[in-house]
Amino acid sequence: MTVLSFELPDGSTKDVEVKHLLNAGYAGREQDEVQAHIAELAELGVPGPATTPALYPVSPYLAQQVSEVRVQHGRTSGEAEWALVIADDGVLLTVACDHTDRELEVHGVAWSKNASPDILGRKAWRLDDVRDHLDKITLKGWVGEGETPDTLIQDSTLEALLTPDYWLEVLAERGLNQPGTVLISGTVAMTGGVNQFARSWKVEMADPVTGLSVDAQYVVEQMPEPIG
Repeated sequence: MTVLSFELPDGSTKDVEVKHLLNAGYAGREQDEVQAHIAELAELGVPGPATTPALYPVSPYLAQQVSEVRVQHGRTSGEAEWALVIADDGVLLTVACDHTDRELEVHGVAWSKNASPDILGRKAWRLDDVRDHLDKITLKGWVGEGETPDTLIQDSTLEALLTPDYWLEVLAERGLNQPGTVLISGTVAMTGGVNQFARSWKVEMADPVTGLSVDAQYVVEQMPEPIG
């Protein structure tokens, strides 16, 4: 099993062995906007979900804290998201980037979610410490053609997404509200005209109340062509 390690604001470290990893999809609070997005994706050949919001099980080993992601072709991209991590003494909140295979996505969203890792931040906050001002926390993503992400592609707040408490209720209904469960939130809109198929990605969650931030950054490396 994958073990994730998080630095908390008090300087302590919390290790969590990942037993279940789930990716939420179509998880905006304004479901009218979600339906419009589904219609846009349908025009690109991406199949719509049977219900919204959606929830996709992902192989637990794909929860990673790495600085490099290997891909098979040039049409993959990240997504700025938050992640809840259930530890043995409470729930942690960190930032995440769900790297997705866009070519595979047209054949099945669940398949595409299992083609690349979910990159999580190395710092985290206790959910109880930020629950009363979650909607003020910003969520941003940057991309870059080189190794340094320098172009803003996503810029929103957690107010745009269904809350961690919403998803904790869903997990409880399914018997998954237990230590070792990691859930990635679903993403926010991307800026038009910015190349999402970039060489590098950075995502950040910033808390204007505490002044703290958590981020994750990585470069994308394309593997050699297969033989045979």
